[in-house]
Amino acid sequence: MNLKNTTYGQYFEKEQIDTERLKVMYSIYEQYYENTRFSIFVDDFKNKSGAILIFDSETDEIVGFSTVVVQHFYLNGKDYTVLFSGDTVILKKFWGTRSLQSTMLKLMIKLRIKYPFNELYWLLISKGYKTYLLLANNYYVYYPNIKDENQHLSEVVEHYCEKFFGEYYDREAGLLNFGDDYQPLKGEVAPITAEMRQKNPNIHFFEQMNPTWSAGTELPCIGRLGWKDIARFPVKLMTKPASKGRCEARKTSKTNRREAIQ
Repeated sequence: MNLKNTTYGQYFEKEQIDTERLKVMYSIYEQYYENTRFSIFVDDFKNKSGAILIFDSETDEIVGFSTVVVQHFYLNGKDYTVLFSGDTVILKKFWGTRSLQSTMLKLMIKLRIKYPFNELYWLLISKGYKTYLLLANNYYVYYPNIKDENQHLSEVVEHYCEKFFGEYYDREAGLLNFGDDYQPLKGEVAPITAEMRQKNPNIHFFEQMNPTWSAGTELPCIGRLGWKDIARFPVKLMTKPASKGRCEARKTSKTNRREAIQ
């Protein structure tokens, strides 16, 4: 089974997503996050520009999504445009597929063309290691970085967080803390084990940068979207080896097929 062909993605403006689709999105979201309600989810989505929806290729049902908002600010004599990713959730069965990355790339290209002279960046806040790995595995210039590179981007992150998140940003810790009412990941969703820390230095690094992630604190991260970066992204998408999530899904699929045959 070739998992990369089992899903497809499409970006929708906020006005194109009706209540029924929001309910489906929330039904996925609540499987992975604690302390949440549909009303909270809807109120948060009202502040977004839209969402990338991931569909099952066979059934056309929504199996994941990533909410986004496009924001602008001025810093040190330059105009910045930021594509901010909010909630990003994909059903475990479809972990490892690349529809989210390829659809996000199309959206980035549109923004790069629309704002050709602006500094363009992708900004996300990571409460779990999987979100951070989307950045670390796909970007050439990003921060925070395990190699301690691109420290100049820390100023951009700080300015953004202070402007758009205000009191929720802890500058000393470099984390966002939305308080006890926030929606942390469920403990069983994306745990970090000793084996994972040893095998993947980026996972260990994420936990060092956000040691209170299980309580819901978020690590703000940023990746550059220059013309050169965007031009090289397709190469990464085509040459990246199969992820652990994709391999696990393949094993599950083979097991299910064997059981069906028996």
